[in-house]
Amino acid sequence: MNNEEFRKHAHELVDWMADYFDEVEDYPVKPDVKPGDISAQLPDEAPQKPESFEEQIEDFENKIIPGITHWQSPNFMGYFPANTSYPSVLAEMLTATLGAQCMSWLTSPAATELEEQVMEWLRKAIGLPELFTGVIQSTASTSTLCALLMARERISDFKINASGFPTDETYTVYCSSETHSSIEKDVKIAGFGRQNLRTIQVDHEHAMDPKALEESIREDLENGYKPTAVVATIGTTGSTAIDPVKEIGEICARYDIFFHIDAAYAGTALLLPEMRWMNKGIEYADSFVFNPHKWMFTNFDCSAFYVQDEALLVRTFEIMPEYLKTPEDQRVKNYRDWGIPLGRRFRALKLWFVMRSYGIEGLQEKIRQHIRLGQQLKEEIEAHDHFELLAPVPLNTICFRFHPNFIDDKKKLNELNKKLLNQIQESGKIFLTHTKLDGKYTIRIVLGNTNLKQRHVDNAWRLIQDIANKLI
Repeated sequence: MNNEEFRKHAHELVDWMADYFDEVEDYPVKPDVKPGDISAQLPDEAPQKPESFEEQIEDFENKIIPGITHWQSPNFMGYFPANTSYPSVLAEMLTATLGAQCMSWLTSPAATELEEQVMEWLRKAIGLPELFTGVIQSTASTSTLCALLMARERISDFKINASGFPTDETYTVYCSSETHSSIEKDVKIAGFGRQNLRTIQVDHEHAMDPKALEESIREDLENGYKPTAVVATIGTTGSTAIDPVKEIGEICARYDIFFHIDAAYAGTALLLPEMRWMNKGIEYADSFVFNPHKWMFTNFDCSAFYVQDEALLVRTFEIMPEYLKTPEDQRVKNYRDWGIPLGRRFRALKLWFVMRSYGIEGLQEKIRQHIRLGQQLKEEIEAHDHFELLAPVPLNTICFRFHPNFIDDKKKLNELNKKLLNQIQESGKIFLTHTKLDGKYTIRIVLGNTNLKQRHVDNAWRLIQDIANKLI
């Protein structure tokens, strides 16, 4: 492909992209395919000779698109969103074109300095104290792993980095029973061992119980363990429960334990001053993460990770072979030393485009709209004779179930709601997901898509009721 052909096909693809954004809600959200349907259409071997771009696009449209779950549809209301927006997509196009490897200041000075500035903008926008310094990671899972590695090195005075875990010490990590599964994975990767992760019971709102946390810490101390880190959550994946940050932070301060906060989804709501009750006590945190790629209209991947002790972060990860040394090292930030990978994408560019295109007020307006839609749907579910809420609704995630007043058997209710969700998914009209809360099969609906409007919520609620009514 030469430059002229590239220009021609690029224009064609932009037209396709614009059409897709216009038409995405008309696609079935969930594709009607079975495992193996897509791979059965693909050759067993790569082509020996070049194939035309026209052939590739034809296969893309006929073989790939029919197997795509359309996350950017406003009818996608499952999990948490992986949002995008026009300015973010345009920035991604530039990022791909530049092809910059942003591991150090020297390899891309503008990328480093833009990341510094954008992370400072974002810190101020969500109300984090000045003591925090930010860096963009790939995901909240990676950010939390970084936090646990920092905690590990702090408590061992960097001896684990130097010579591995001592055989006579056991380090423990604490989170609630509703904490995201990535915490368990991170604990395994960081070498603590899954059996040394303490899952703390939650209260009636599914938030961590500080009293139970302190009891667990004291018990471990009495048994000779070394409590190392506590992970609190602002907006759990199951129900967006808000752990009591201040109370947990005070416990961590009392026992000198590293305190990390995972606000992967709900952290975007901190753009709203009226929602900052969620992070009361944030000054106790050693690290904090949220994902603009979830609810802040920025393409995956973009995770905003903040730490109070920049030197601890860098010392945990830095490594300096001769081929990476540069004359500017003592005067600049080399973000390769701020996380796990050496190579880094130019993620700051899309965040910069999004923040400038919407402005803080524009972002706040959309977040408020989503919360308002969530609260309205919550009220409609509460008012319905045959549906019930299964968790508080602090934001825009509603956890509910279908509960006809003539069915009280827990097992039957679980089976009924599983059947309801399956039929919703099979319709292809909306996409919802589930969890279990207190043993109850719980349907989740998340109202956070970039282009979500009232009519999408109304249509979804109407469909849910229609399918439920047919089940009985």
